[in-house]
Amino acid sequence: MSKILIQNGRVIDPSQKMDRVTNLLIEDGRIAAYDVASADDCEFIDASGKIVAPGLIDIHVHLRDPGREEDETIETGTAAALAGGFTSIACCPNTEPPIDSQGTVEYIKQKAARAGNCNVYVIACVSKNREGKELAEIGQLIEAGAVGFSDDGTPVYNAELMRRAFEYCLMFGRPVMNHSEILELTRDGVMHEGLAQLVLGLGGIPAAAEDVMVSRDVALAEATGGWLHVMHVSSGGSIHIIRRAKKRGVRVTAEVTPHHFTLTDECLRTFDSNFKMNPPLRGQGHVDACIEGLQDGTIDCIVTDHAPHAKEKKMQELDRAPFGIIGLETALGLVVTRLIEPGHLDWSQALEKLTINPARVIGVEKGTLAIGADADVVVIDPHVEWTVDPAEFKSKSTNTPFAGWELKGRAVKVIVGGRVKLSR
Repeated sequence: MSKILIQNGRVIDPSQKMDRVTNLLIEDGRIAAYDVASADDCEFIDASGKIVAPGLIDIHVHLRDPGREEDETIETGTAAALAGGFTSIACCPNTEPPIDSQGTVEYIKQKAARAGNCNVYVIACVSKNREGKELAEIGQLIEAGAVGFSDDGTPVYNAELMRRAFEYCLMFGRPVMNHSEILELTRDGVMHEGLAQLVLGLGGIPAAAEDVMVSRDVALAEATGGWLHVMHVSSGGSIHIIRRAKKRGVRVTAEVTPHHFTLTDECLRTFDSNFKMNPPLRGQGHVDACIEGLQDGTIDCIVTDHAPHAKEKKMQELDRAPFGIIGLETALGLVVTRLIEPGHLDWSQALEKLTINPARVIGVEKGTLAIGADADVVVIDPHVEWTVDPAEFKSKSTNTPFAGWELKGRAVKVIVGGRVKLSR
């Protein structure tokens, strides 16, 4: 019988609307009790001055395994998740081969279990081989454990295929998670279409490319009753469309990344490929819209879109370097530094978008510290200041635009299933 007593922490659990200083007892891998003064045969964790919260959940992670293990592996990616305070992640299907079969789902689950770090859930392909031509075997993939469906990396481009995906996933209560991009508008694009792009002479990616696809998907979700989850929102126009759709009762959820509520397209003036991602960094007005969407609940989740690339890939010319950055190990610090400290969100609001809301999107019983729940817990020091050093990352890749940044707030203990997996 294993017991852990976390003492004197400020327990914040948005799922229970809880925010108070108390003791939390973990027993046999589950949340056992609150307000326990002491216990026999127990490991004690002093959380004085710290925040105790449900383990963070990231529903948009690229583990690259199988097929691109030079960028990341399931073992290194899940270790990076723990370092960032995440106890559960959902991995995207743009691997080689793509996650469009029961065998590939099982492969990922088995490797994650062998790594023994955090919980790993699988987002499977909408279409076979991510080609956008034929619907994947949705039912079989759900039987294997898939929690959502996406062709992320590319949009589900065929509107009829998307409509059928909504109808099919509706039967299982699963979301269709789309990367919103009209490809004809973004061909040869490198960065957000705007003044900085004109000055630099690089190919542009207009906000309209996202807005038009979000509009299409909202219309299809409304027509079918399906569940749309809009991935990595970056455009103020898209946020406005989602906000209006929610008011009409359309089943739509959305996510945003720390880099899209923190950075702007002006960063590309450095020609540093670590600022190149898709959707791209946009102007300050779009950044402000992302923050507003978080504040009013239009945006449900904060995700990382953790997209590792080996160093030699990102060292190419800007127009040749691949899109994407890593984010698991910096996300919490950016949320604290850029959202909580300036007063845009309070701790409960921020943690809601990092715990219970993502859990609800992928339909897993996580993101809560309710009695009897799995003991996935993060202890956060909200005051610690630290410098981002890619050399210390657990991820196999180092493609971050935040190297050298001073951030505030970090996970100091991470408990998964009642076992301490990280201790700083």
